[in-house]
Amino acid sequence: MDAQHPKSEIINPKAALVTGGAGEIGSAICKKFAENGYSVIATYNSNQAKAETLLAELGSSKHRIIQAPSTDAAAVNRLTQLVTETYGRLDVLVNNAGITTPVPHGDLDGLTDEWIDKIMQTNFRGSFAMMRATRSLLEKAAELTNTPSLVVNISSIAAIYGIGSNVAYCASKAALDSMTRSLARALAPAIRVVSVSPGFVEGEYTKNFDPTYLKSQRDNTPLGRFATGEDVANAVFALASSLTFSTGNIITVDGGRLLG
Repeated sequence: MDAQHPKSEIINPKAALVTGGAGEIGSAICKKFAENGYSVIATYNSNQAKAETLLAELGSSKHRIIQAPSTDAAAVNRLTQLVTETYGRLDVLVNNAGITTPVPHGDLDGLTDEWIDKIMQTNFRGSFAMMRATRSLLEKAAELTNTPSLVVNISSIAAIYGIGSNVAYCASKAALDSMTRSLARALAPAIRVVSVSPGFVEGEYTKNFDPTYLKSQRDNTPLGRFATGEDVANAVFALASSLTFSTGNIITVDGGRLLG
């Protein structure tokens, strides 16, 4: 499903695509770009109701939502066609879609092959697929503006710290950061590629954890709190608006957690 509006209503030519746009972090990123004049395309996997709520909150008819799991090649092709026909370019791609499931790191039998494959397919392969599918649109924006376009991969300090919801999740984010460095080199100068790496992000997901564990994590964070979706969105938008000479970097948004 996607929400359609006449192309004539598109005013600002700058376009930002956010995968997993209906979630806690994704919706904050979508709103940040919309507030700053971008046309926003948000993808979702299964939660159509949340996606439609996001679209209503974004307000303007120049924005779009579309069901397009990054692991579904046909859906990604439909998404690319929509962006091409509606905007003709893509200035920013944010690979935010991701999945995980809680499995203690020592429980090797609990982390099934099925979950390992699902996590790697979505968190790593899906992000690569989105970059591959939208490359020409990103290059078109760079040509039109004489400025590199931007890809932001939403990673995690789990990639560095080795502590996260499960071993495969940590590995998938490490792979994502490695891809960031590789493609920042390969796609320059037309496209910049940067990872934004949060620690814990306050929201629905943190409700799955024991309050005592969460308190210990906050206590070990120098700035004394977890990130919010808005903190992550601010970092992503800064890369598009201010930190325009950065590529191949891993930008942490963790309140200093790696120092704890």
